[in-house]
Formats: sequence, structure tokens, C-alpha cells
Amino acid sequence: MKKVSFAEFGGPDVLQLIEAEEPHAGPGQVRIAVRAAGVNPVDWRVREGQILKAHPIRLPAGVGLDAAGVVDEVGEGVAGVEIGDHVFGEGSSTYAEFAVLSAWARMPEGLAFEEAAGYPSVVETALRILREVGVRRGQTLLVSGAAGGVGSAVLQIARDRGIAVIGTAGAANQDYLRSLGALATTYGEGWAERVRQLGHVDAALDLAGSGVIRELVELTGDPRKVISIADLDAPQLGVRFSGVAGSVPDALAEAVGLISRGRLRIPVEKTYTLAEAAAAHIDSQAGHTRGRRVLVV
Repeated sequence: MKKVSFAEFGGPDVLQLIEAEEPHAGPGQVRIAVRAAGVNPVDWRVREGQILKAHPIRLPAGVGLDAAGVVDEVGEGVAGVEIGDHVFGEGSSTYAEFAVLSAWARMPEGLAFEEAAGYPSVVETALRILREVGVRRGQTLLVSGAAGGVGSAVLQIARDRGIAVIGTAGAANQDYLRSLGALATTYGEGWAERVRQLGHVDAALDLAGSGVIRELVELTGDPRKVISIADLDAPQLGVRFSGVAGSVPDALAEAVGLISRGRLRIPVEKTYTLAEAAAAHIDSQAGHTRGRRVLVV
């Protein structure tokens, strides 16, 4: 089978499309014929060797956590899923023609594979950081870097829970943020004052790692009310860096419910082939994403 792999840490050019042996489902796992794989910032952070404590790997290594596809092997002890089922979930080395998933759910009715592949890690992250930041119904959450996959999920889940949201993004994504129910403003010089003009902030999330931690702490008045998933230096300012996943099965179950109720939709901004994985990483690292980027197999 074809698989994206890297043999050394580095830039996008270390990614290679190779011929590899097919993986097989072990106990508690399923294997899928991959139809699409989500591209996440954690993918290129691992490729660069940034976050090895949270994601220890041995080289050479595959790439990717999220995928959607058709079940073609069911491991020992697995119930409730059959060969031929359309599922989405999280596993390892998902930039490939076949991948093993350790957490999965049946795809909601009407959801395309390329859309489904964009949800697993994104929704788990969104649910986790909303829980960790402790924002409640009736309060206001500020989301810095709100137009990407996690931001899109956070805004919609927060609004579904009765939380007001303020989002920052580039000028081209202001209407997009408003379509998700957020008060929107641009980042750049003077952004914190523009946020103050929009209202009081009870809690804040840093999703872009663009050096805004000090301002987020000032806006909330308490570093404990700020969570970052993108700035590894955040703890130096008393802000928690959240990088370890919680329960993916629970997140997938909640995602299915939200999608089925029409309360969550994350658009796919661009698709790539497996051979274009390096280009997908370059675009992901450049930011300014609206929704998700996905590899189509």
C-alpha cells in the first residue's frame, strides 16, 4: 500500500510517499480502507520533533491521526461494527491507503468522507479545552485564531451551550466567524482594544500561537482563565498548555450528536492527494485556514 512516512525530523520535504506493508487490526481496533485523512497542526509538530513527550515516536514513522473510511478488518473483542461500515475516528499513520483506528464512530447520515475526516481530533480538542478553561453558560469566551478547524468547532459548541463568543481572525474570515455566531474582529495592532470594545471576556483560548498570551491574561484578568494549544511557552506566563487528548470515543459520540442535530459543521477548505502531503503541511503551517484541510485517498 501507499503511505506517507518520514525518516528524520525536519521540514515538509522530509515527507515521502512510500510502499509499505499493510497494517492489521489488533484487539480493540478496526482497520479501514482510508478514503480521507485529516491534516492537523499536531501532524507537522510531530514531523518537526516539537512535542515528542506527548507523542513519542520511533523513526521512520507514518503521519496522521484522523481518518474516515470503510471498515475492512475488525479486531478481537470489538463489537457494534461490521466490515463495510463507514466510520470516522482516530488512529495512527492515517496518511495511507489503509489505517488502524483505536477510536471510531459510524459516520452521520449525509456526511462525506472528506468532511468526516476533519472532525475527530478537532472535536476532541475543542471539547477538552472548553472543559479545561471552565467557561459557563451566560459567560463570554474569547477565541484567538478562531477560523481554523478547532476554532470552528469551539465557536459552534460554545454557542450550543449558551456561551457568547468573540473570535479573532484575518480580515478575509470575519464574515465566516459571524456565520458561526461569533462577534468578530481582526488580529494585528490594536486587537486587544478592539476586543474590549466588543465586551467583557470571562475566559480565553489561544489556538494560533501568535504571541498573544500576555494580552489574553490581561483581558481575562487571570492566567488560569486562559488555555493555549499552540504556544509552548505559555506556561512561563502561568497559562496552561493543553496537549494531551482526553476520551476520543466520548468526543466522537458528542460530535455525531452535534452533527446530526445540525449544530456543528466544519467546512473543508482544500483537499490534497497523498502525494501532496508536504503541500498540505506547508499550507497548514502558514495558517489563515477556514475550517479544515484534508487528504483524499
